[in-house]
Amino acid sequence: MAVSRRALIRGGFTVTAVGALGATVPITAGAAGEQQRAPKAAARPTIHGTDEWGARPPNGTIQVLDHTPTYIIVHHTAGSNSDDLSLEHAFAISRGIQNFHMDSRGWIDSGQQLTNSRGGHITEGRHRSVEILDGGTQHVMGAHVGNHNSETIGIENEGLYSNVDVTPELWDSLVQLVAYIASQYGIAPSEIMGHRDFNATECPGEVLYGRLPELRDAVGEVLGRPVVQPATWPLLKPGASGAQVLAAQHLLRARGANVPTDGVFGTSTFAAVRTLATGHGVAYDPCYASRTADESGFIGATTWPLLVRTVRAGDSGEDARAARVLLTSRGERAGRDVLVDTPTWRRLLS
Repeated sequence: MAVSRRALIRGGFTVTAVGALGATVPITAGAAGEQQRAPKAAARPTIHGTDEWGARPPNGTIQVLDHTPTYIIVHHTAGSNSDDLSLEHAFAISRGIQNFHMDSRGWIDSGQQLTNSRGGHITEGRHRSVEILDGGTQHVMGAHVGNHNSETIGIENEGLYSNVDVTPELWDSLVQLVAYIASQYGIAPSEIMGHRDFNATECPGEVLYGRLPELRDAVGEVLGRPVVQPATWPLLKPGASGAQVLAAQHLLRARGANVPTDGVFGTSTFAAVRTLATGHGVAYDPCYASRTADESGFIGATTWPLLVRTVRAGDSGEDARAARVLLTSRGERAGRDVLVDTPTWRRLLS
């Protein structure tokens, strides 16, 4: 099991969280004379290079950045959940993704740096990704997270994980691969994120996204590092209901949208979110590994910052009504003096 925060405090250690998405700094000793504990190195899993699976050559220059990535991003391909766990099938998946990205998206190569099959076979996505990862000091620029590719390294996991779980083989190889990347680049477990933490998309699926805390813990155990689970914005989409949706509807009304306040994410809420995002110049960045449903009206990481405002729960207006909905739903006091700022919004929505 990963070292708990309480155990660290009892042992005289401290952990400090920094950064917009909860990055952690190394553990430091609290007692005199104790040494800073170095993280363990993770073993390198087998990664099949682009030459092995028959990749096409890139039709442009692969950009190598002179810095390491900050985040490891977990995706799903949003394709079928094949029962073929063979290496040959993994190679075919890699070829299919590359063809789609180059021929339909117009990219120079596969967008993601790495691909993980349902059989647990790891392949190189974008050319030079493995070479640069093994070096541990640079970063191959990908095309898998809108507006954040210079700071992220991405793993496409074969399959669609909206309602079903990953295979044991995929999970085991994902833990090994993420641990190796984190070890090579010195990335904290708290910086293992899903695509939806940067763009308003379901990717990597409700089920796989729900296992990211478990993935962080597993990687932390491999590396011997403490794990601080980051605060993230929730994803709301058609069919959702409840306090989060009701609060979002009040916030949309505060921004001028004519939506009902029924707590049900319907067509009018979807349209209002899409209008809000478009009006603020938010690019539509869904899951690009495969063709997906229209996600342009989802409320996610790029939408919530447009909606929330600092407000007191006792104020008048739709913003305060949204705050009271969330406070009440969590059994918290919704007095006039209760200040709800951006970190509080995020906590209430978690």
